[in-house]
Formats: sequence, C-alpha cells, structure tokens
Amino acid sequence: MPKDIAKETIVPSQLLDNRLQHNGKKFSYRVDKILLPNGVTGEYAYIKHPGAGLAVPVTADGKFILVRQYRFAIQRYLLEFPAGTLEVNEAPGITIHRELEEETGYRAHRWQKLGTFFICPGYSDEVIHAYLAQDLEKLEHPPAQDDDEEIEVVQYDRHELDALIHSGNASTGLDAKSITAFYLALQHLKL
Repeated sequence: MPKDIAKETIVPSQLLDNRLQHNGKKFSYRVDKILLPNGVTGEYAYIKHPGAGLAVPVTADGKFILVRQYRFAIQRYLLEFPAGTLEVNEAPGITIHRELEEETGYRAHRWQKLGTFFICPGYSDEVIHAYLAQDLEKLEHPPAQDDDEEIEVVQYDRHELDALIHSGNASTGLDAKSITAFYLALQHLKL
C-alpha cells in the first residue's frame, strides 16, 4: 500500500478535555478537546462504539441470507447481513455466532474471517469484524429476536444482490457494511 495512503505508524492524538459525554445503551457520545498529531487543537464530537460482528451467511446452493430490518434513524427498511454490537469484553466471533442464530434462525458450522473495517470514521470509532458463515443448519428452535428488532429473513443469489447494489436506490438496497462484506466474501466463494 502506498505510504501516502496508510502511515506505517499510528500517532495518537492527545485528549485535553472531555466537555460532554452521554452513555447510551450500546454506545456513548463524546465531545472532546483534542491535540492532533499535527499540533492543531480542536473540539471533536464522535460516537464511541464497542464494535460489531457481521456474518455473510451463504447456503449450500449459493444463496445469501440477509435480514430486512427497520432502521428508525432513516425511517425505512434496509437489507443487511446479520450483525450485532459486541457486548463488554466479548470476542467478535462470539457476538456473530449469537446474532446469526437470533436474527436468521441458522447456525453456521464453518466460519472464515473476511476482515475488519471502520464503518464511519468521520464521526465514530466503530469497527466491523466480518465473517463468512457456511455449512448452515436451520435451527428447529432458534433463540428469540430482541424485542426492539423487526426482522424478516430473505435470501438472494449473487446476481440479485449485485443488481440491488448497482441500482443506486438506497431505500431498497443494502447498507454500507453489508455491501463491503458482500464483496469481501465473493473473493472466497465460487459463485
């Protein structure tokens, strides 16, 4: 990777003051006065997030399992791969095993790490840990979904997902983390 894109060493900023912090159920909101590595001081608002795990479940016949989920912040439904916020001191693999079963009713017997990526680094430190989930088993008695989730399980093949992504219609398509994970997964699949 070119050095002008990714620095070889990470130079942290220095926290000078925390003006505001609100702790929510899954993440906190902070407004900090920070001294940046380049010497500039400024006030920055951001979401402090514990991170999340995401699964790209693929059936034996090459169908991708997604969830159609209502997202209150945008007041519409989106297609997403099953995902969930990490609990305190929880490994991403544990999170996504649980979320896959709760959100889709499937258990995967073969897992492969796809990668880790930041989702919105301009205002959040959230990192997504993405996994390919295969050798799926439909659970007879899946765990209950969370009360605040309205989820419908759907399946699409590769070409249908490609068409949705390239349609340019955000309201009927996938969210950014799912698009990223989809293309990471394709590198490991023969579809």
